[in-house]
Amino acid sequence: MNPSSVIGREEELDTISRLYESGRSEFLAIYGRRRVGKSFLIEEALENKFSFMAVGLYQKIDEDNSEKVESYRKKQLAHFYNSLQEYGLKKDGNPAPKNWMEALELLKKLLQSKRSRRKVVFIDELPWLAGPQSAELLEELGHFWNSWARKRKDIFLIVCGSATSWMVDNVMRDYGGLYGRITESIFLKPFTLSECEEYWTKRGFHLSRYEIALTYMVIGGVPFYMDSIRPDRTMADNLNTIYFDKDKARQEFKDVYTGLYSSSEIYINVIRQLGKRFYGMTRSELLKAVGKKGGGSFSDVLENLIDSGIIRSYSLYGGQRKQTFYQLVDFFTLFYLRFVESPEFTSWRSVQRSKPFFTWAGNTFELLVIEHIAQLADALRIKEYATPFSWRGETPDGEGVQVDLIIPATAERADYICEMKFSEGKYVLSNEDAEEITRQISAVMNSKIHKPSHSIYVALVTSFGTSDSKHKIHINDVVTLDSLF
Repeated sequence: MNPSSVIGREEELDTISRLYESGRSEFLAIYGRRRVGKSFLIEEALENKFSFMAVGLYQKIDEDNSEKVESYRKKQLAHFYNSLQEYGLKKDGNPAPKNWMEALELLKKLLQSKRSRRKVVFIDELPWLAGPQSAELLEELGHFWNSWARKRKDIFLIVCGSATSWMVDNVMRDYGGLYGRITESIFLKPFTLSECEEYWTKRGFHLSRYEIALTYMVIGGVPFYMDSIRPDRTMADNLNTIYFDKDKARQEFKDVYTGLYSSSEIYINVIRQLGKRFYGMTRSELLKAVGKKGGGSFSDVLENLIDSGIIRSYSLYGGQRKQTFYQLVDFFTLFYLRFVESPEFTSWRSVQRSKPFFTWAGNTFELLVIEHIAQLADALRIKEYATPFSWRGETPDGEGVQVDLIIPATAERADYICEMKFSEGKYVLSNEDAEEITRQISAVMNSKIHKPSHSIYVALVTSFGTSDSKHKIHINDVVTLDSLF
């Protein structure tokens, strides 16, 4: 199972194929950021093999209004019933269900009438289908699986959702009917640079790797945004269409977060605050910025954003302390907050040559590299490495130093200091660069994070390498964009 229409996703396709071909009933949960291609992957991988498919309908709902909650539930049940009929359930003798127990009994009846060897059931956007009173559907789905489906050996049940935190809390970590029943789970991530290149090539584009990387820094490796880019237009025209029809961009920004979380206001507040500080904030700084008190609910917000791939947490070591920082890493959101919401910028062309563009590009290039840490380690010939981290410290003379990325290479007994520099051509190392690298080496070598038995190597990661310079002696290795593909 490797449909030609699917770019990359080899591991995910292998998982789907293995579960489909197994001799027992299987239960797969797939989740990830909205627009990342979850439904497309399942539909393409299992084309024409569905015994039943239903899609939850998104509705904005006031959870405190019992009448609207009940109306929401009835509408979801009606859509589910319509899907049952589309897949062959006869209306005669099978009245519309009044609750989820009746709905899943009808699903059993439909599946029992199918003669196919493998009965694939795909429930897309399960969080939307479940709605505010999600316990009812979850309980009945658990009963459907535990008491009937798993015992038959011919059911392949797939549930999917963009509300990543809901999927994690209610499906993968649910201690009720679904606990321990999921056979496999897939967290679908955006494309890598290599997968983006494959995608663009198959679509008839002839883009340089620099342009691919720059586009990635603007929209990320999100298939939905990539699909909207036309090969008969320049990338500047395409990016104008995505971002600088500002009403359309605002709606997309709203849709991304409304689709991920039922109460999106606190989430949007958090990411707006993080958007103001590229390197992120500590939990206490964030609490102060959003005007909230500490507590488990705020921790849940942060965990949910991490689960969705919108932010990341990373350790910043400083002296003998280790602090956890939360950083916004969603490329679409970063660009939107920096340029689309600013009245200063009205087009991609007005952005590209501006001073803020180069600041943004330098910072975002660092995220691009961190997103491809495995490719970076491979380019540096690092076989084994501990968790990369950022570090803040001082030289023996008391000068403050920050290193954005250190890769501790355990097998090589080496600490790699990685300097990331975005450039439109070959990067020219300046006197300031040389002085900063010297300070970084001195500070790291004299810190407690560095083992005396380890060596220090400095790697420069940049677009096209470096030009000849007397300062190249300060660099042990140079990694270009090509190595990240």
